[in-house]
Amino acid sequence: MAADPYDVLGVKKDASQEEIQKAYRQLAKKLHPDLNPGNEHAEEQFKDVAAAYNLLGDGEKRARYDRGEIDASGAERPQRQFYKDFAEEGSQYTSDAGFADFVDDDILSRIFTRDGRATTVRMRGADAHYRLTLDFLDAINGGNQQITLPDGSILDVRIPPGTHNGQILRLRGKGRPGIGDGPPGDALVQVEVRPHRIFTREGDNIHLDLPISLGEAVLGGRVRVPTPSGPVTMTVPKWSNTGTTLRLKGKGVPRADGSKGDELVSLKIMLPERSDPEVEKFVAQWGGTYDPREAMEA
Repeated sequence: MAADPYDVLGVKKDASQEEIQKAYRQLAKKLHPDLNPGNEHAEEQFKDVAAAYNLLGDGEKRARYDRGEIDASGAERPQRQFYKDFAEEGSQYTSDAGFADFVDDDILSRIFTRDGRATTVRMRGADAHYRLTLDFLDAINGGNQQITLPDGSILDVRIPPGTHNGQILRLRGKGRPGIGDGPPGDALVQVEVRPHRIFTREGDNIHLDLPISLGEAVLGGRVRVPTPSGPVTMTVPKWSNTGTTLRLKGKGVPRADGSKGDELVSLKIMLPERSDPEVEKFVAQWGGTYDPREAMEA
């Protein structure tokens, strides 16, 4: 239920129109959102004050309210209002050297008309800021997520494929409500992406260290490789060394144009965790006929 507009403006019920207008000027100077950026409490107070003055500042509406024909909640809210034209003669608010130095004249002109009457205008609502933590693959592949707001309501967030850490997603019209019949602001959702156990991202490419056996390194063969969109089969060439990098085209990060980056697979030869006498016997008999550190010699 809306508060009594006389109480909101801090005036008595027998106050003159001039007294009501003066009270509104003083409160507007104090509470206007442009003078209190980020102060949600002041913004809500300004909305209440503006609605109260919209009712009491109009003689016909005030008379109907006093007669009980309309109530406080039936008043139409006004647009954002500024006070340059309402400042007393000679004050800093009427000069170009005072408050006008840091409040734009075009903005000031929207608070009141030149004859000192409040106008009913539209003001866009403020943007709301949120954070959303995503798993690595959810950010790469995209999908839908939800944010539970402090009031218990749910905000649905569509995650575009290829979303990166720190990206801000804009949900138009999901911010704070506007003043009067002004449109709502937007919801700005900053994304934080958790690191993945085996994948790393560099630009639009995905990097993966793939363990292979000694036999696969020497003889080559087909191996299964994880990718963000599911496992695929890849051919390991014969005589592949640790550090050899193979490219899986189109298995990287989705781009806005529908294409994808690549997955770069770095091979890593891994011996069995337990010793194998047969392997040891073979290597001992083979003896080794090459020096893998030859290139390091000065």
